[in-house]
Amino acid sequence: MCDTLCGTGPDGMIFAKNSDRPAGEVQLTVPFGRRNTQGCTLRTQYLSIGDTGAHAALLSCPTWLWGAEHGVNEYGVAIGNEKVGTTNDAAHARPALIGMDLVRLGLERARTAREALEIMTDLLEVHGQGGIADAAHQEAYDSSFLIADADGAFILDTSGSAYAAAPFPDGTAISNRLSVRTEWTVGSPALEDGEDFDRYRDTEENTAHADVRLAASRRFLHDHRSGGLTPATMAAHLRDHGDGPWGAPGNRGPAQPPPTAMARDFSDVTVCMHAGDYSVTTSSLIAVLPAERASGRTVRAFVALGSPCTSVYVPAFPSTFGGPPGVVPRQLWSEEMWRAADAVRVHVQSDPDAIHAVRAVLDPIEDELWAEADEILEEPGRWAEVGADWGQRALDGLRASVS
Repeated sequence: MCDTLCGTGPDGMIFAKNSDRPAGEVQLTVPFGRRNTQGCTLRTQYLSIGDTGAHAALLSCPTWLWGAEHGVNEYGVAIGNEKVGTTNDAAHARPALIGMDLVRLGLERARTAREALEIMTDLLEVHGQGGIADAAHQEAYDSSFLIADADGAFILDTSGSAYAAAPFPDGTAISNRLSVRTEWTVGSPALEDGEDFDRYRDTEENTAHADVRLAASRRFLHDHRSGGLTPATMAAHLRDHGDGPWGAPGNRGPAQPPPTAMARDFSDVTVCMHAGDYSVTTSSLIAVLPAERASGRTVRAFVALGSPCTSVYVPAFPSTFGGPPGVVPRQLWSEEMWRAADAVRVHVQSDPDAIHAVRAVLDPIEDELWAEADEILEEPGRWAEVGADWGQRALDGLRASVS
């Protein structure tokens, strides 16, 4: 279970995702450089395919997977995926590409959101989908994707090798259900003009767990439809425990404890996921995709390892095409920091009121990091020096919050 959304702000498109995976599954955020390997063979999770090389990208990867849950590349393209229930029998499909493969391949190969859509649909037609994507529960599934750049976004829904995609110039949100109906503008060969892609939905699957979170994301985007969306307001939404956004860096309010119980159908799950051991938020990303990318404007990112309610959004400057060298704190791709963040989540889930003491430690650190990142945004010569201890300061705070 995941939630992905994007919307316009004063500095460009703001993209975000909470990646919800099995409790205890390590997920790191890793900067990958360009790969000049055109013409070679590339090994994805289950397939070997032709390689076309790779753009630099910041990818959030469960450590056992080749692919990524979400990420942003040097051209300001961001992609996130969602597990969806479809009529395709994913459990018995032959090993092929899985959703996380498609996220990574789209980011490695595309310079725009539209190009990523074309690349991913071509890969679906050639290779299809298949293979275990959740090792803890031995589950295979199809995926839905949100693909964004500064000019707009696409939702790409899939069922096996069938697909439909619709454009959303001002941004949109997805969750764990198919959402494209007849408004698609790009469809697989099996679709007839105007056909409802909802025919591929698994009608026996209860989507209440997705509906409640999707409604929350849509309300949030509606409330910020005037273009006032910022990374801080997005962070507050990603921390939503059911009563609305809270914990915006620089504009704090009372912390919301996580829910203590779940309905049997997960109909009351929240954007910041705490569904027992079955699904928790294991990593979160906010990316600013600037409208002036062609003139070298910087892609910004904010990464929280673990659950955003009990973690710190650490600023990062990923590699940007034509721009200065990127700076991504090394702790974001260290298992040490992920485990420290997860320990805080476990602590707060066992004692929800402890979140107030935890945030009293973490909030000042997060505010300081964000203020420093804002201060040096236009001074790339200072990025490495000022950002050198951002990851360590966040790690120290996580440890101190449960000591």
